[in-house]
Amino acid sequence: MRRDIFQAIADPTRRAIIALIALQAMTPNAIAEHFDTTRQSISKHLRILSECDLLTKKQEGREIYYQLQVDKMKEIDKWLNQFRKIWENRFSQLDTLLATIKNTKK
Repeated sequence: MRRDIFQAIADPTRRAIIALIALQAMTPNAIAEHFDTTRQSISKHLRILSECDLLTKKQEGREIYYQLQVDKMKEIDKWLNQFRKIWENRFSQLDTLLATIKNTKK
């Protein structure tokens, strides 16, 4: 079953895992060391992130390394971009209003 990418990033622990492995590929044990939770709980989070293709596994000897699929993050960025344009427009309008208020006080 494929999960929705937004369901995956809704959880703060999963977002923290993404931030950790964005820097470098890590083993489940190395990831678990950063959290005050069980190794099984981290494995569940890793499975969910893998099911929505945010992570890939790479076997190196006996170790499995998880790494971030940056291209999949573009799906999130694309969705957020529509709101980014709205926010930028509103901030621009606010800047204009503040400049007008400042000029009328002089």
